[in-house]
Amino acid sequence: MIRLEKRPEPSRAWSLATPVLAVIATMIAGGILFALLGKNPVDAIRTIFWDPLFNEQFASYSRPQLLVKAGPLILIAIGLSLGFRAGVWNIGAEGQYIIGAICGAAVALAFYPMEAFWIFPLMVIAGALGGWAWAMIPGILRTKFNTNEILVSLLLVYVAEQILASMSVGLLRNPEGAGFPGSRNLQQYASASNGELITGTGMHWGVVAAFIAVIFAYVLLNKHIMGFNIRLAGQAPRAARFSGVNPARLILFCLGISGALAGMAGLFEVAGPAGQISIDFNVGYGFTAIIVAFLGRLNPIGIMLAGLLMALTYIGGELAQFMLSLPAAAIQAFQGMLLFFLLAGDLLTNYRIRVGREAAA
Repeated sequence: MIRLEKRPEPSRAWSLATPVLAVIATMIAGGILFALLGKNPVDAIRTIFWDPLFNEQFASYSRPQLLVKAGPLILIAIGLSLGFRAGVWNIGAEGQYIIGAICGAAVALAFYPMEAFWIFPLMVIAGALGGWAWAMIPGILRTKFNTNEILVSLLLVYVAEQILASMSVGLLRNPEGAGFPGSRNLQQYASASNGELITGTGMHWGVVAAFIAVIFAYVLLNKHIMGFNIRLAGQAPRAARFSGVNPARLILFCLGISGALAGMAGLFEVAGPAGQISIDFNVGYGFTAIIVAFLGRLNPIGIMLAGLLMALTYIGGELAQFMLSLPAAAIQAFQGMLLFFLLAGDLLTNYRIRVGREAAA
């Protein structure tokens, strides 16, 4: 017989090994999936993980894109990780990302075609406030009416998508766009453009903000009383209450920070790589960031590394679609496998597997 026996305390060795094992298991399972689709699994894995970085035919384009893709993932995942550590489950970062982009773009378009240095900082503030306000909806409902923030934040994603579609064909539509949906291209508006800071590197203000967020989160969690309260609330909720931690304040703080960072990520994306508000502006960064947060073990440094790895799967996946004609759904399933194996590995962090007569006894 086989049974699971709870460990006295989580295994540190398994906790550190699980992300690596999850990546290896994902490669193996992904290879099987690609083989079932009639593709060479070795070629597919090499195309996703190796060619974007080391194949000179593609590396000149792919390497800068690594930072472009990793920036929003790291920024959103850092915010989510603070809440997840405290037991506050914000699953709607995608909606906060969308609203932040809309608010930031609206500020830029309101001042068009004025050129001024303060327009872009104002856009950043508007994007952060938009994401924060959207996150406050599940936060206030949770603290005032004890609703489930998972369901509320998730359902608000679909509301945000409808607002995005409405803005693309309504208030923010380009009046010179011949009736096509979508706003003006912010990359052509100098005061609102989030262009490369160093040509050919992919480094823009969103990437800088992501690295600053990593430092901020590390200091907060390790050097500040709020970080201690966050960790205590997640590990021992009753002890946190007895020590004087205000649960409502903590919930609003975690949701507010995660919403603001997701909103900023949306703003940096719409002012940079995406360039405009459009119906298909959102590409799932808010949901993928959940994988990044857990793959990084909710640790700021781990999240930075996990964000770069996940960005590599985005770039490699696009390359595999082009070179090997792999369907986009297969790449999405491949990314989903990573979270599946990570959560499966976490089981062994908290439980031992017992086999044989001792298990029966």
